Amino acid sequence: MSDDRVDRLIASWQRELPGVLYPTSELTKRILVLATELNEATRRVLRDLGLTTAEFDVIVSLRRSGPPYRQKPSDLSRSLLLSTGGTSNVTNQLVRRGLVVREPDPDDGRGTQIRLTDEGVTLAERAVQASAAAHHELWSGLPDDAVKQATVALRDVSRT
Repeated sequence: MSDDRVDRLIASWQRELPGVLYPTSELTKRILVLATELNEATRRVLRDLGLTTAEFDVIVSLRRSGPPYRQKPSDLSRSLLLSTGGTSNVTNQLVRRGLVVREPDPDDGRGTQIRLTDEGVTLAERAVQASAAAHHELWSGLPDDAVKQATVALRDVSRT
């Protein structure tokens, strides 16, 4: 067994409360540690681009939707797992920054849609590239085979 921080944590709980851990405890902790590292890497690059995580989530969701890069606020909220109020607050910030605009919904005269501006499209693409590069850097040095095996294993245990 290697001697990393998760190994030490698991060993200390096994020593202190031997029956408290399950066979999945180490997997859970390792996923949480990796998620924290990935989130920190993302936040660093977003900070450099002047974006919050919520702003990033909104602009990349719009960009990912394809031309004309717009969605109804309710669809955007659902896809981001945000409340409509939270989505509205983030949208207001992005409107002030000129990254998105609100426009009439062509299918519903009473509704609106949120659309990326050209500046928003450019920033969304830069942000996705920067975050993907930061994530790739975290995995640098791992053999391709290990990455593939981990991906398959996590897909197998994922319930979403």
